[in-house]
Order: sequence, then structure tokens, then C-alpha cells
Amino acid sequence: MSTHQDCRMYEPKYPEVDDVVYVQVKSIAEMGAYVSLLEYNGIEGMILLSELSRRRIRSITKLIKVGRQEPVMVLRVDKEKGYIDLSKRRVSPEDIGKCEERFNKSKMVHSIMRHVAETTGQNLEELYKTIAWPLYRIFGHAFDAFKLMVADDGAAIIARLEEDHGGPMELLTPAVKDQLLKNIKRRMTPQPLKIRADVEMTCFAYDGIERIKAAMRAGEALSTEDCPVKMKLVAPPLYVLTTQSLDKQRGIDVLAAACDACKGSIEGAKGKFTVKEAARAVSERDDRLLAEKLEALEAANKEVDGDDDHSSGSEEEGMGMEFDAEAGPATLEV
Repeated sequence: MSTHQDCRMYEPKYPEVDDVVYVQVKSIAEMGAYVSLLEYNGIEGMILLSELSRRRIRSITKLIKVGRQEPVMVLRVDKEKGYIDLSKRRVSPEDIGKCEERFNKSKMVHSIMRHVAETTGQNLEELYKTIAWPLYRIFGHAFDAFKLMVADDGAAIIARLEEDHGGPMELLTPAVKDQLLKNIKRRMTPQPLKIRADVEMTCFAYDGIERIKAAMRAGEALSTEDCPVKMKLVAPPLYVLTTQSLDKQRGIDVLAAACDACKGSIEGAKGKFTVKEAARAVSERDDRLLAEKLEALEAANKEVDGDDDHSSGSEEEGMGMEFDAEAGPATLEV
């Protein structure tokens, strides 16, 4: 048996008229564009030239490109001849959002099912018939059933499948169940989101450093067990507040409250607080860029000559301009 298998994602072999499906453009011809339907094991369809755009077409290559993946609407399906006519221009923004969400879920299910088939030596389509397609029917989408399996080791879902089947299923061997659960847990266990807010904070008071440290402690005091808040100096007067949370809105709310606490503390000490970028979820790329900026600032700080000549009680310290030259710009202790 081949180690790499594939099959359609859904039980019907063909989509229905008016369905919105995800396709990949394979080639462009005079009549339109030939595409493969990604959710139906790559069967071929065509987007007719007249169905590419509501506007007059000046250049087909500006509307559609080979290799691009996008949602299209099914106009006609000839199951006997295998012809499927599709439309790009009839897809609404709402259709696009729903189609992309469904496709991403289906792609995750398909990846899990294919890996289980390859590691257990089972036929992929038979696994779909036994596990995934019944779950689509019972739960609306197999992805939603898989999410439930993360919480209870799959016992309730397996029992539901056997009840739907009318008894134990020969294909659901201990090895298949074990691989299925391992894959689902590895790929679908929620990961905490990183939340960040960028602020500016200054204080011109004689003991400005201590006032700023107190404001940072006030912000971090808003930490909770599920949303720990950290505050770092990037480069005076810029600071970042960060947290991690499984619940995006919860993380944003906690960080917003931490910003309010910092503001109240520093403004009470006659300092100034400005939110440069409000609390929001950030990507790994954003984190990497911040880390690179901190490293660059630390390196630049170490290269400055005559750091020891600065007086410890200068006005710049009160403004938060140079807290700890030796420790670098991101290590202000609170």
C-alpha cells in the first residue's frame, strides 16, 4: 500500500449547485480557467470567462493566476461526464468568509485522517467512511467533534460513532484509536495567544525612576493566574506590556486594565502616560521583530563610550532616559 493516500474530504463525490467551494487554478484557456476542487480530491472544474468578474475583462491574468487558491460558486454539475462549471463573480464577501473557515477546518481534519491512515496502514477512504464522514453528519463538521475529543480522550465521540453505526466497528482498532487521539491532541490542543500593548511613560520628578518602577509594578499587579502581565522597557520612553492567554478577549481586557493601572500610578506622580498601540494579539513575527529591536538597542547601548561619566542624579534619569546602562534597555527591574 502506498504511504501517501488521498481522497475527497466530504461524503458526496460532487458538490451541489450553489455550493461555494475552494479551488486551485491549474491553467488558463480562451474559454476560462481550469481549476481543481481541493475539497473533492482535485476533480477538475472550469470558471467560464463570463463568470470571472462583473466588470468588463481587460486582462484575464489580472483577475486570476495559475496556482492561486480561492472560493468559487458551483453553477452546474454533470455527474455523468464529470463537468463542473464554476463562477468567481457570484461569490459574496460573506460566502468567502464562510468558505475559508470551512476549508481550513476540513484541511485540518484531512491532515489528521491522512496521517492516521499512513501510520496504521489503513485505507484513507475507509477511515473517512468509518470516522470522519459520520462525524460531519452528526456534528455538522468533523473538526468540531475532534475538538471535543481533546477534552475527554475521545471516549464520548467514539461511543457516539458506534451508536450511529449500530455497534463496534472493526476498523476502529486500538492502534487506530491511539493514533487518532495522538494526532488530534498534538494538532488541536489550544495554544496561548500572545497579547501586547505599546506605551510611552515619562516622569520629570526628582525621583522619576522610582515613580516609573512603581507604575510598572502597578501594571504587573493586574496579573492573573491565566494571564500573567509583564512590562519591559524597550527604549526610553517606550515600554511594552505583554501577556499570554487561551482567550484572546480575556488577554486584551487584562492588558488594558494593566495599562490603566500604570497610567493612574504615573499620572498620580505628575508623570505622563500615552498608549501608542492598544492591547492586541501579536504573531511570532511581531515577537521576533521586537526581540531583534531589543538586541540592537542593547548592542548600541554597550557601544556608547563614557557611560560611567554620567551623574547618577541627572535630569535625564528623572525623565526615564537612562535607567541601567550596563543591564541594557530591556532590563529595568521593578
